[in-house]
Amino acid sequence: MTPDEILRDKLRKIEALFAGAATPGEKAAAGAAAERIRQRLGQTAGQEKSIALKFSIPDVWSRQLFVALCRRYGLRPYRHPRMHRQSILIMAPKSFMEQVLWPEFQELSAALTAYLAEITEKVIREEVHRETGDAEEVAESGRIGR
Repeated sequence: MTPDEILRDKLRKIEALFAGAATPGEKAAAGAAAERIRQRLGQTAGQEKSIALKFSIPDVWSRQLFVALCRRYGLRPYRHPRMHRQSILIMAPKSFMEQVLWPEFQELSAALTAYLAEITEKVIREEVHRETGDAEEVAESGRIGR
């Protein structure tokens, strides 16, 4: 499997986990996971009032993932004029956000961040310079005139 295929498989498994897949067959059918999550959101919305929730996600890749995940489940992410780009508002039941969407986002984001870090390091190592570690730490030199 290529790294891209491994990431895609991992993302599908994470989604199946949050969809409440109980059997291996359900987990294999991760394509239906999004529909199960939308149904779960619909049930929660029928029992609990939706509230405006604000999220601040400074990383552009994570923010893009969060917005896409919200849209996938039928939520409409938005922000008001003059709000920072990292601020995202959505209307949803609080329990759905706390128990499903936010934890799923965190797991997906961690998997995507690890993948992006691995690919970035590989490209830099192969195309720029083989040493990709942090800058060397050296003691400060003494100041003249003190």
